[in-house]
Parts: sequence; structure tokens; C-alpha cells
Amino acid sequence: MRIVSICPSNTELIEYLGLSDWLVGVDDYSDWPASTANLPKLGPDLSINMELVEELQPDLVLASLSVPGMEKNVEALKERGIPHIVLNPQSLREIEQDLLITAEALGEKRRGIEAAENFRQRLEEVKQRSEKATKRPRLYWEWWPKPIFTPGKVNWLTELSEAAGAVNVFGDVELASIQTEWKDVLNRKPDFICLAWVGVRKEKVQKSVVKKREGFEQLGFTSDNQILILEEELYCRPSPRLLEGLEKLYSLIHE
Repeated sequence: MRIVSICPSNTELIEYLGLSDWLVGVDDYSDWPASTANLPKLGPDLSINMELVEELQPDLVLASLSVPGMEKNVEALKERGIPHIVLNPQSLREIEQDLLITAEALGEKRRGIEAAENFRQRLEEVKQRSEKATKRPRLYWEWWPKPIFTPGKVNWLTELSEAAGAVNVFGDVELASIQTEWKDVLNRKPDFICLAWVGVRKEKVQKSVVKKREGFEQLGFTSDNQILILEEELYCRPSPRLLEGLEKLYSLIHE
């Protein structure tokens, strides 16, 4: 089958199913697996060139609603009569379900079942290790530095924190994403600051941005290792790669 993915998390899900060789086009931001570099690029995920999509004659387009504004892509697919499914997972459980849904839509139900079982097993392995941890560190996740955005309760990073034997300090706020103030972060007294700025490569993030903020010393950090610069592609995309991020996070905060 000829598959087009117009969102990085969907492209990664296809790789997890072992079907990347069916991809014939992807959005500009899809950067994993490496083989996507050789595929036609269809524009940024909020401004997909539907004429190019149509030219590729896909059997199925994997659309998404993971970022506000993607609705217009879905509407354009409907208007042109291009076969598609829409994924919008908000939790690890929903990512697991999307493996099943996508595989079935592609006529590869068995692959979906196997991938979902593998996903669940990897998740459970980390959870079992976390249960033995003697401490539950408090994590402050930062998605954007100015203004500050951080994930709330209705977000996979709160779930990821718990699976790693930790706590999201904003996990009590009933939102997926929260705009807040640095003062509120200080009041919540995190043990670790996790910097995963959306759309920014890890190499461009500096710990000094946080350390220069007024009142930083109130946190009483004894080591720079309590400020974690993380790959946004492992934490900010609702794809099976979150498991890789989870395994890494566990090692960073417990070992």
C-alpha cells in the first residue's frame, strides 16, 4: 500500500509497525526513521500541500489533530475525497490503541497486535522497576520558556512521569497544557527541571536560561544534573517513541 503521513508522530507509529517502506510522502517535520529523508516532503504539518498529496495517489493518509490548526488538513482531505484516518492520542493507552487501529486500516491486523503487545510490555517493565524506587522525584516539565508552558494532568508527560516513578508538579491542574509563571514553578519545589522545548533541538537548549531566572537558587539544587535537557522528539510527540523517552528518564532520575 501507498501511505502518506502528515504528522511526525504518525510517521513514527508506521515505523513501529514495521511498515516504513510503504511510506511515499511525509510532512516536513518527520525526521525519524532516517529513511524519511529520501521521501517527498509535503510541507509543514499545519500547512500540508494537498495537491502534492493527491499527486502521490495514496491508498491511505495518516492525519492528526495533535496540534491546534491541523483541522484544516482533515477538512481538505475530506473535500478531495482522499482516503484517510485521523489519530489524536492523548495518553499512552491511546497510542497503543492507535497501533491497532492503523494496522487494521492497512490490512495488517497481526502487526498491530504484536506492536501493541510489545508497547505494553516495555511500558510495564519500566513501571515494575519504578515500583522498587525509594524516592519519587518531583518533575517540572518545560515545553516553552517564554511565556512558560508546561503539561498538566491531561497529558502523556504526567503519565510518563508516574510510569518513571516520579510526579509532575503540575499534574494537579486539569489541563493538557498550562501557561504559567516562574514564581509558580518555584512554589511547587521540583527536584528536577526537564527542558523539552517544542520544535527546538536539544543542542540549542542551554541550562543557563533557567539558572538566570529570578529566585532559581530557592530550589536548592546541588548539581546541574538536576536540570535535564531532553530530546523534544522523545517527549513532545504522541508516538511510541515516548517509551524510549521513558526509559531514558528513568535512568536519569533514579540511577
